[in-house]
Amino acid sequence: MAITFYEYPKCGTCRKAKKWFADNEMEVNAIHIVENPPTKEELRDLLEKSGLELKKFFNTSGQKYRELGLKDKLKDMSEDEALELLASDGMLIKRPITTNGSTVSVGFKEDQFEQTWK
Repeated sequence: MAITFYEYPKCGTCRKAKKWFADNEMEVNAIHIVENPPTKEELRDLLEKSGLELKKFFNTSGQKYRELGLKDKLKDMSEDEALELLASDGMLIKRPITTNGSTVSVGFKEDQFEQTWK
């Protein structure tokens, strides 16, 4: 099972998730989310497979999110517009995003990783 792991290397949460995979002797294909953000189509696919609401894909605690005032603007955006915005800037995307092609998780919570990726 090939696991793709969208990360921002300086992100503490991403480092914890990556360590969890290493501790569990699982290899991941790490992709730098800022240098190579997922495309709008890839994000749509990840969204559908995750079963999460679109807002969960936004890094709501990020500086960029606050600068753009997305807290108020997001509710008026179409899904298409929101996905376009996410694809335009990896810093807007909550990380890490982990997928094996059929399952998707966003963020890192150890108990969730235990259930999903072991």
